[in-house]
Amino acid sequence: METVYIDKNLELVKACMQGSRAAQFDLYKLYARAMYNVALRILNYEEEAEDVLQESFLDAFTRIVDFRQETTFGLWLKQIVINKSINYLRKRKMEFVSTDEVSEVPDEESFDDYDTRLQVEEVRKAITELPDGYRVVLSLYLLEGYDHEEISHILKISENTSRTQYMRAKKKLKSILEQKGMRDE
Repeated sequence: METVYIDKNLELVKACMQGSRAAQFDLYKLYARAMYNVALRILNYEEEAEDVLQESFLDAFTRIVDFRQETTFGLWLKQIVINKSINYLRKRKMEFVSTDEVSEVPDEESFDDYDTRLQVEEVRKAITELPDGYRVVLSLYLLEGYDHEEISHILKISENTSRTQYMRAKKKLKSILEQKGMRDE
């Protein structure tokens, strides 16, 4: 069975394809905040996230005729934002720890009560303290919903590296939160 995406903003997208500036502005207003947050979670710098946001919308509106409606406009735009964010990180020469020599990576642990009791704002702040590689994999996996295979393609790393970065990110995040007085009880 084929997945069917219903895009509630399809009329705006079609108007953009016909060159409507008003439709472009309406789409920008609808998606700007969410896309900015995606970029900020990956980049960790407001100025770069703002740049990515602007470049992504410019790119999307320039290439809107290529939008095939195989997904929603929002998902298509989100992929552009993520790709541009990753490119910004590469410009910063972000390095992922290679773990190709690691033979086994344990399965991810399920969330326990510790995770559910954490204050959202404290976790968000702690995530910004993670090194780039950890923060990006953690964000893509937990917040954006990508699996390790997809992350490996996006970041051009092995699945094993993605899994290891994610596990290390969780461990480091827990350590940061414990240092801030949040304990696993």
